[in-house]
Amino acid sequence: MLQPQHALSRRRFLQQAAAAAPLALYPGALFATSSEALASTPSGKLRGEALDGVRIFRGVPFAEPPIGTLRFRPPVPIKPWQGIREATKFSAAAMQSGPATLARSEDCLYLNLWAPTGKGPFPVFVWIHGGGFTGGHAFAPIFDGSVFAREGVLVVTIPYRLGVFGFMDLAPLLGPTYADSGNNAMRDLTAALEWVHANITSFGGDPNRITVGGESAGAKALATLMAIPQARRLFQSAISESGGGERILTPPQALEVSRSYGTLWRIANRGSLQNFDDLRTADPEALLVTQTRLIATTPRHFPFRSEVSSAGLLTARPTELIAAASSHGKRLLIGTNRDESAAFIGPHPETDPTNADLGNLTLDQFNTVYANYKTLYPDMPADLRRIRAVTAEEYWVPSIRLADAHARTGGTTWMYRLDYTEPTGRMAHEAYHALDLSLVWRRLSEAEQADPTAAPLSTQIHQAWLNFIQGKPPTAPGLPAWPQYNATNRPTMLLAATSHIEQKPQDPELQLWQGIL
Repeated sequence: MLQPQHALSRRRFLQQAAAAAPLALYPGALFATSSEALASTPSGKLRGEALDGVRIFRGVPFAEPPIGTLRFRPPVPIKPWQGIREATKFSAAAMQSGPATLARSEDCLYLNLWAPTGKGPFPVFVWIHGGGFTGGHAFAPIFDGSVFAREGVLVVTIPYRLGVFGFMDLAPLLGPTYADSGNNAMRDLTAALEWVHANITSFGGDPNRITVGGESAGAKALATLMAIPQARRLFQSAISESGGGERILTPPQALEVSRSYGTLWRIANRGSLQNFDDLRTADPEALLVTQTRLIATTPRHFPFRSEVSSAGLLTARPTELIAAASSHGKRLLIGTNRDESAAFIGPHPETDPTNADLGNLTLDQFNTVYANYKTLYPDMPADLRRIRAVTAEEYWVPSIRLADAHARTGGTTWMYRLDYTEPTGRMAHEAYHALDLSLVWRRLSEAEQADPTAAPLSTQIHQAWLNFIQGKPPTAPGLPAWPQYNATNRPTMLLAATSHIEQKPQDPELQLWQGIL
């Protein structure tokens, strides 16, 4: 697994991790020869690949290309195609900075499917990649759905527009018809789910057993989907790995980001612009250059996010909307890694956190809480206190809030914390951000393969996730009984070489965040 480097920014870490990650109805609707798989869907016919008992369809369009007049616009449903469409190659990633070896394009709204052998109906696992809302892609090798498909789960990985293309309100620059464009990425994901819901039976999938999962930015996007009625109705279960529902822009913050982008765009064009109409037709690489400058100069970390708007897709923070709705019949598996932020501020940070290290709060808000950490943990080394506090601010507390809201409104909930740590190397003894992915997807790093405790734990975690996707509790041989979560006792599975349940873990620490986050 990729090792984050000293002083490596979150953005670069997330981009590099994404690039380097280890690589009719049911009867007659899906069939295959020894080398190809064919599917007939309401959208059209597809020719994919049959490989080791798994039928794979890559680069399947679920919306019209968001290019030309559709740039910065909501996704348009894909028009049915004629003939048989080849689906044997991944399509390009969404526009983003990063390694030149990664194919990228504005024309990026294509999903990928791994279907089990047989007629089904199979439970469906839809996966949303992470990457800080500015990077990542749906075809990273670690997200190869074959591992789940061979166990009877149909896997779909879905993309979305990133950065300025999907997470910025262009109305202040291009006029009111672009209002709420900062939520177009969420509309992309909703469009993908609508396509899955309408077409998945053609691959043997069960539209009444859809689990949506995501990690990092993917899990934060999932929280937004859980809060949006248009998307919420399209799935029954959710798996949130290192997420939460707090990373949202308020209307004033969204306006600030848009105006700052406009200022930098004018500077790049030597101040000669009378308006911003050329944003509609500019080279997408030029838009990325200004995006990179904004990220480097803004006082707000992660300036590209979904936005709250009284007349838009998201009328309040996701956690607030979930707390105000009924979650009866909905299932949630949610958790974080114990030392998430070690990936970003370093395993042994020597200075206190700054604005650049925070995902949800201003530095003043954060310091109100952080000032109490030394009193709460007097014997904890300062570097560990820094990791603990930043992890709580961005991942742990937001996930607790989301779990509380879901459980209190009738949703069935299970919570975990990954305590397993990297066995060797610079990140040794840290349960850092994204460490869970290799365990869930059974793609262990070389260091983990050499650790005798890693493979058994990966087997347990993968089996628990598999059972959850199949509609059962997240049980696995070797794991203790996993009680449902409630907001009073907060029973949490601590996943490690010897896993165990803890009631109200880190409760004194959680109390510090009351009224702050």
